[in-house]
Amino acid sequence: MDRAIYDRMAEIDGEHWWFAARRRIVAALIARQAPLKAGARILEVGAGTGSNLAMLQGFGRVDAIEPDEAARALASRRGGFAVGGGMLPDGVALEDGRYDLIVLLDVLEHIERDRASLQVLRTKLAPGGRIVLTVPATPWLWGAHDVAHHHKRRYTASTLRDALFDGGFRVRHMSHFNSLLFPIVAATRAAARMTKREGRDDAMPPAGLNALLEHIFAAERYWVTRATLPFGVSLLAVAEPAAG
Repeated sequence: MDRAIYDRMAEIDGEHWWFAARRRIVAALIARQAPLKAGARILEVGAGTGSNLAMLQGFGRVDAIEPDEAARALASRRGGFAVGGGMLPDGVALEDGRYDLIVLLDVLEHIERDRASLQVLRTKLAPGGRIVLTVPATPWLWGAHDVAHHHKRRYTASTLRDALFDGGFRVRHMSHFNSLLFPIVAATRAAARMTKREGRDDAMPPAGLNALLEHIFAAERYWVTRATLPFGVSLLAVAEPAAG
């Protein structure tokens, strides 16, 4: 991503409703679909500025990698450990068979060779290990946000399942999420395309609105960790290495 995107993330990702609610959803997803024993080893791939590290440290011992140097330095300060560098699929030095859980939160869509990257990550899982990931969904929502963030694609449930299968994984659970706010997001992006006035969608709302949006979005954790929602702005998945 551009330097300005990382800088903006560092300003808002602690409190902004989208980041805060996603952390709550991911924490609930791990607890229900990828439960971990004490002392579990966790890897976050694409840690960005480190806003997820404290949440993940509640589940075990965390390592992380992030290709951007400045973001990596901030993530290291936030996490209290040295975040590694490198870029998938060929530029990371990670021990095989080490991790009980690997997490990619809105990362896979940035990687040109997503299947090859998943194949590499599969080798880093310990026996019984799982991968948890989130990605942007619904390709017709593609817009200025995707371009600014250097996305390679938005996924459908089918294309994400295929990518995981080709990467050597079996999907245990998958669902769309950010579904309650989907009509607003879809209408906003459609209107922006028609008027050719696509603006920033990372502005920090007033405190009351920010809290309300976080509450609405985070409420989905009660459903998406148990059931499959048929539409949404994003997709989440939990997968494990396929047999054979």
